[in-house]
Amino acid sequence: MDRPAAKSFSGARFLLSAAAPPHLPPDHGVEVAFAGRSNSGKSSAINTLTGRHGLARISKTPGRTRLINFFELQPGARLVDLPGYGYAEVSNAERAGWPPLLEALRRRSSLRGLFLIIDARRGVQDEDRELIAWADPSLRAVHVLLTKSDKLKRNEARAAQDKARTLLGTDATVQLFSSQDGEGLADGRRRLAAMLG
Repeated sequence: MDRPAAKSFSGARFLLSAAAPPHLPPDHGVEVAFAGRSNSGKSSAINTLTGRHGLARISKTPGRTRLINFFELQPGARLVDLPGYGYAEVSNAERAGWPPLLEALRRRSSLRGLFLIIDARRGVQDEDRELIAWADPSLRAVHVLLTKSDKLKRNEARAAQDKARTLLGTDATVQLFSSQDGEGLADGRRRLAAMLG
C-alpha cells in the first residue's frame, strides 16, 4: 500500500521528557497527546504518523514509557506521548507521581486534542473511556486509532470499528489503523493536522 508523504511532520524531533509539572515546556503553541494501553501499538503509531520510525522507542517489554515525552513536530506544534497504562510494572512511588503530572498537562491551554490508541482486537475498555473523560471531549477533540487492524479479518475489523463508534458516540471519532500495512495512515495524518490547526 502506498504511504502518503509525511511532509508536515518530517522535521519531528524529541524535545524533552517530563517527570513533574515544573518540567513541562512553556504553555504556548499547540499540543496533541497520544495515550493508550501498554502494548497497544502507541509508539508504532507515532512513528508511522510522523514518518520518523525511530522517534518513539518501541520495546518488547510493555509499559516502557514512564515519563511524558514531548516531540516537536514543527515550531509551536508538539506531540505528547503519555505513559502506557494497564501493564506497566512501575513502583508505587513512580505511579503516584503521574496524577499531578497528567492534571497539569490537562490544564494547559496548548493541549488541543487526544489520540487514543486501542488494539482493535481488544476493543474499548474502561480505562480507555477514563482517558477520554480526562481529555474532556467538550473542550478538545478525541480521535481513536484502532491499531493492529491487519491482525483481523476485514469483516472483524469493520465490526470492531462499528462497535467502538457506537460505544463512544460523539465523544470521539474512530478509525482503523495499521502500522504494518498503512491502513488509515492518510486519515490519521489528516486528523492530526486538523487538531494542530
